This record gives sequence, C-alpha cells and structure tokens, in this order.
Amino acid sequence: MAFETKQDQVAEILRERIIAGVYPRGTKMKQFDIAQELGVSITPVREALHILEAEGFVEGASHKGLTVPLVVPESAREIFDLRLMLERDLTARALERMDAATLAELRRSQVIIAAIAGGQDRLASRTENYRFHFRLYALAGRPQTLQFTRVLWAKYPFISQELGGRRMKHVGEHEVFLRHIEAGEMDLAVEAMVAHIQSGWNDLRADFATRTAAQ
Repeated sequence: MAFETKQDQVAEILRERIIAGVYPRGTKMKQFDIAQELGVSITPVREALHILEAEGFVEGASHKGLTVPLVVPESAREIFDLRLMLERDLTARALERMDAATLAELRRSQVIIAAIAGGQDRLASRTENYRFHFRLYALAGRPQTLQFTRVLWAKYPFISQELGGRRMKHVGEHEVFLRHIEAGEMDLAVEAMVAHIQSGWNDLRADFATRTAAQ
C-alpha cells in the first residue's frame, strides 16, 4: 500500500498496532515514545495521532492526553451491523476489480496467517488479519466507505481473536473466500466474507457470555 505522506504511513502503523493490541485499551499514546519506536520525528507522529483521533482509534481526555479508548460492549451489536453492511459492499466492489497482483498479495497474507495461527502470538495474528482485510477493501476504490470501516474497527472489541480457536477459524474462513475467487465464483466469495464476519461476531458473543457468567 502506497502512502502519500509520512504522517499517513505512521497513522497506518498505529492503526495496525491498536487493532493488534500492541497498544492495549487505555494506553496513553506518548508522542515522544512513539517517535522513538518508529524512528521518525515528533511532527508526523503528532499529525498521525490527529488523524487517528478523528477516526476514533484514540481519544483525548483532560490532563491525560490521547489514549486508546476502552471498548463499550453494549455498542458492539450496532457496530457489527454496520461492519457487515459496509464490508459486504467493499468486498463486492473489490472483487469486481480483483487482479492477479492483489490476489497474490492476499495469498501471501494467508500464508502468514496460517503459519502463526496455531501459536501464541495474537499480536501478529491480529495485525496480519487487519492487513488482509484492508488490502482487499482498498481495492474497492471507495475511500469514504473505507474510512468509515476503519472507524468501526477502531471501536470493535476483537476480544475473541485472542483465542487460539478463533485464529484457526480465520485460516479456514479466509481459505474458503480465496478459493471462491480463484474459481471465479465472486458471488460466493462475497457470501464467504459475510459468513467470516458473522462467525467472528458469534464467537465474540459467546466470549461475552462466558465472561459475564464468570463475574
């Protein structure tokens, strides 16, 4: 993925790290520390955080600066419904423009996901899953819809992705999706992506129920 500016590049790195849990919920985003981690100056970090604040990946609080917002489980159903609607559309439009180069990129991403699915590195798993989805969605050529989808991912509680079983499901569900594309079955590929998102929601609800029962 090409980036127009350094701040766009930094913003995407930070999005990946927030989704992956490198910066857990409630983490204070310190500009100096991030600049040191990424080997860049303060300026692109500051501008990137402004972008992420507008998207909902970080939020400002009095006397606390910018932090990664806590998840609100009660809003998860609405966020899921919106994700399903927008991501179905992005997937369908992306598949209309699918080319060999993008399919090869998705296949390489799938290889990485499969290689780490059975291990304990949930951060790597969630990062690569984010890259898989947004590489696909970017192909749709719908920048506003893509932006709204990023906002939804910023607010969505990807708790169930921490479970090894969910990571293994990712592999199988992505594989079904890719095989339909390779067979030229684009309508079935869209439905496979919808089923994949729905499966994640089902696991998330089950995880919420287990946590609630344990309290």
